[in-house]
Amino acid sequence: MKTLILAMALVLALVAHTRAQDRPQDFVDAHNRARAAVGVGPIRWDETVAAYARDYANRRRGDCRLVHSSGPYGENIAWSSGDMSGVSAVQMWVNEKADYNYNTNTCRAGKVCGHYTQVVWRKSVRLGCAKVRCNNGGTFITCNYDPPGNFNGERPY
Repeated sequence: MKTLILAMALVLALVAHTRAQDRPQDFVDAHNRARAAVGVGPIRWDETVAAYARDYANRRRGDCRLVHSSGPYGENIAWSSGDMSGVSAVQMWVNEKADYNYNTNTCRAGKVCGHYTQVVWRKSVRLGCAKVRCNNGGTFITCNYDPPGNFNGERPY
């Protein structure tokens, strides 16, 4: 009986931990850690931007395809065949920092770094993100940024 209770407590703790990484503040904190690391001011949650993100994420629920919304905001999207936390998605984008060269304002040859530069774009100050479980069992996550970033010839910070 003690073993069963301990196992159930462990499962509940893991579920709570996973969900804790999908709250608005978790998305904001993950972004602001990356922004602070390069001296960029904080980003804040914006319910209008978040509503846009939720609407688009819900439209992707049927197929979970990595297709951008082409909307008015900057946007990062992520997909996983299983469950992925919001914090994990942001960390995946931030990991592109290794492929970004600030001096030349370019990505390493053959690499992508635009997700990272959007996360740390100094002029983007409002954030809204959403996560859905797709019909195929995967996860789709989107974060939208206002104003958008990643303009040619401009550095993110």
